[in-house]
Amino acid sequence: MRNDSLHTTDVLVVGAGPVGLTAAGELRRRGVSVRVADRLPARLPYAKAVGIQPRTLELWDRAGLVGKVLEAAVPMLGQLTFENGSPRQRIDLVLPPEVPYRFAALPQYETERILQEYLEGFGTRIERGTELVSFEQDDDGVTARLVRTGADGDGEEEVRCRYLVGCDGAHSVVRKGLGLTFGGGAFPDEYMLGDVEVDWDLPHGYGVRSLHRGADGAVDDALVCIPLPGDGRYRMSMTVPPELSAAGGDGTPGDGVAHGLENGRAPSLAHLQAVLDRLSPRPATASALRWSSVFRISHRLVDRYGRGRVFVAGDAAHIHPPTGAQGMNTGIQDAWNLAWKLALAVAGRAGPGLLASYDAERRPVGEEVVGRTVRHAAEGVQADPADPRTVMLREAQLLVGYRGSPVVDGPAPGGAGPRPGDRAPDCGGLRDPIAAYPLRLFDVLRGRGHVLLVYGPDAGSAPAGGYGRLAHLAREASHGLVGTCAVLAGEGAPPAGAGVPVYRDAAGEFALMYGVREPTAFLVRPDGHLGARLPLPAERSLSDHLRRVFAG
Repeated sequence: MRNDSLHTTDVLVVGAGPVGLTAAGELRRRGVSVRVADRLPARLPYAKAVGIQPRTLELWDRAGLVGKVLEAAVPMLGQLTFENGSPRQRIDLVLPPEVPYRFAALPQYETERILQEYLEGFGTRIERGTELVSFEQDDDGVTARLVRTGADGDGEEEVRCRYLVGCDGAHSVVRKGLGLTFGGGAFPDEYMLGDVEVDWDLPHGYGVRSLHRGADGAVDDALVCIPLPGDGRYRMSMTVPPELSAAGGDGTPGDGVAHGLENGRAPSLAHLQAVLDRLSPRPATASALRWSSVFRISHRLVDRYGRGRVFVAGDAAHIHPPTGAQGMNTGIQDAWNLAWKLALAVAGRAGPGLLASYDAERRPVGEEVVGRTVRHAAEGVQADPADPRTVMLREAQLLVGYRGSPVVDGPAPGGAGPRPGDRAPDCGGLRDPIAAYPLRLFDVLRGRGHVLLVYGPDAGSAPAGGYGRLAHLAREASHGLVGTCAVLAGEGAPPAGAGVPVYRDAAGEFALMYGVREPTAFLVRPDGHLGARLPLPAERSLSDHLRRVFAG
């Protein structure tokens, strides 16, 4: 039974890393009341997760904050590989020209700063020094007990929320409280990280992977460097020397999950320099050590991404090797997928299976990422059997999709272009009758939720009753939450009485990217995936689809 004396909020987010801040920001953008609790007294100044994938940048574009990231990040152009001092494969991170963003590197503390400022723009601040110690859920909500120590005062507090989201990392209190299994194992090796400046003359914007192979051909020493903002600054990772190893001691947390940074064993600049002396492909001196740590790696995945009104995301749900910078980006997409669904649930507008689709859509993604990063850690990305273009698109997370999800349509008629569940691609060359410059499709989608894109190969291809009738049907079935735009082939003014915004596919890029020649409607979800692809006339099939997403 609800206790009205408790402090209340719609959603309590536990953890203020990039995943928790993404969840909170997306919920606040949709008008949901949120509290964010984090046990740390301040943001950590560590360059832990540094790779930003193109798909993550697309999502931040949708939210309107990508500009801040582009100003702070540096381009990640590729990787230079060396073995026993000799150059080997050079990997250039090249994507098709229609993909609007490339790979980038940004220290995690900068990512968190940008997301925190975005969240504060909605009037929500992080409650620092505040730890979740327990929670109970019932049919109506969740009662959480928080312990607070720090600038906001000491004490305990009970919070009543409608939903609880655990973004609290590999040792998640939320995951343990739900009783979820976290199957997997740990890698035996230990590593060290360092954020330093290096004075070598290697090309700017390229990561460096330098290996040493012994007489048996096995790798027995390794150095990996990722460029960071700043002159000659890199995040270096390498094998731990014996004097910093936990061998002979426990070194494993009480929950048995050996993953992440460890306290009390920070490598010195001399430790990092010793590795450079052994493995650097050029004479190099490290300086200006900003931060260092020892860390362990595990690979684990929860058996489900939530239960009842409580969910987990990010490292609380999946951990794996950092190969390919997949972890933080996967967690951010977890949070994005969950947030728009929770917002509908809070408003009482979610279809009966919408929240359950979070696990149905995101757990297979987590399973694939864990398996792939474990393989790549052992064999290298170059060992991937897929063709190079597919490998690059997968690493960029542009191939993540939800075909077969219970809340997307089944297979669309055969042909080219994206299917329901696939990422909705960007395209250029759209013309607005007022703008004197061409627009990209992502310009049209920016800041919006569900959007129905209606394509017509000519001005006379509008459905019976015009585009306005289809837009009205979409609004009625979605409680006003689906907006409609028309994309028409060719150039010229929009047809009279269209009833919806009309863009001209003057360059034919929309038709090409979406593989469409006939009148067709595309329902684009808030996370940039297609919920449906519907040949016109589409009134009945559109209504059927929207009933799966929105409450009647």
